[in-house]
Amino acid sequence: MTVQSPPPYVHMPLFPLAKDETPYRKLTGEHVSVERIGGREVLTVAREGLRLLAEAAMSDINHLLRPGHLAQLAKILDDPEATDNDRFVAYDLLKNANIAAGGVLPMCQDTGTAIVMGKKGRLVWTEGDDESALAEGIRDAYLRKNLRYSQLSPISMFEEKNTRNNLPAQIDIYAEGEDAYKFLFVAKGGGSANKTFLYQATPSVLTEDRLIAFLKEKILTLGTAACPPYHLAVVIGGTSAELNLKTVKLASVRYLDGLPTQGSEAGHAFRDLEMEAKIHKLTQSLGVGAQFGGKYFCHDVRVIRLPRHGASLPIGLGVSCSADRQAMGKITRDGIYLEELEHNPARFMPDIDESRLGGDVVRVDLNRPMADILAELSRHPIKTRLSLTGPLIVARDAAHAKIRERLDR
Repeated sequence: MTVQSPPPYVHMPLFPLAKDETPYRKLTGEHVSVERIGGREVLTVAREGLRLLAEAAMSDINHLLRPGHLAQLAKILDDPEATDNDRFVAYDLLKNANIAAGGVLPMCQDTGTAIVMGKKGRLVWTEGDDESALAEGIRDAYLRKNLRYSQLSPISMFEEKNTRNNLPAQIDIYAEGEDAYKFLFVAKGGGSANKTFLYQATPSVLTEDRLIAFLKEKILTLGTAACPPYHLAVVIGGTSAELNLKTVKLASVRYLDGLPTQGSEAGHAFRDLEMEAKIHKLTQSLGVGAQFGGKYFCHDVRVIRLPRHGASLPIGLGVSCSADRQAMGKITRDGIYLEELEHNPARFMPDIDESRLGGDVVRVDLNRPMADILAELSRHPIKTRLSLTGPLIVARDAAHAKIRERLDR
């Protein structure tokens, strides 16, 4: 019996991305050098370079947004189909962006879990403690700026303590590329993280009508708790459940925008632009809008198709919220660079009369008895804008748990 040799191997990356067109600003030319080792030029990066980049990234993304995101907010105000609620939310978010850009107060009180993905080229040398250096930079950003510490360390199964520096961070470093060290930095708030879902569907869902009906039902469950308008990511397929959800996160921050827009027999990921347009139109028709009813439930949609096992169809859903916090970074022989975010969001502020935004407002006096307040609220639909006057106690989830603990005693 003659055994045929396999054909020559041609590798196809699972995520074949186009050339990086990100605008960068140079932080420094220090902490990098080029050495010749074994006949090859090797980029060496000092520990301080990694620490410095991580600190700058986490500081920037808690105060600054991408120009594209701000342009999408401004577009809502110019859209005649936008509702009063859509416009009110968009204008408020633009005002918030301008306050945050001052570098004192962050754009959201939930300053997020720090997430870093690094891709280290084969000709890049460091001192070997990359995760430690990046974590130190993240810690320094949270200690030096007005950023909340959100990470809880388990002391036992049921007892937790705040780490008081927002560590640990999620840091994943891969070996990929040649003579550059590339990064994605994300500050992921609890609200948007909680709107990440995995569904183990069956292959029978893979017809256009069934898939859109399936997604419509699931998208409605996202609700408004994570502060829309969202950047929505939908991922169909995946070689595992965890790869599907990782792809959801990367797609939601537009990291995968450079994927091909058609598939092939080689088994790579691709963006389905036609499905993106259909799902986006679907979200506009739901009536949820930018938190209180309208058209702008989502700024945009990314739909990524992945290869899958024939017996499995994982479908992932996730969002990046109005605190759309991420930035690319890179270290090359020329220096250390961070994505150029928008330092002057005021250029996106329209000249409009604020008093005409948002429609009617119901004024509620909180000094009245609770029964009277509840009776007043029950007369209005959920989307109604309220103007509250009087004492109000605001408590986050940790306080709710403490209150329940006391009630249970």
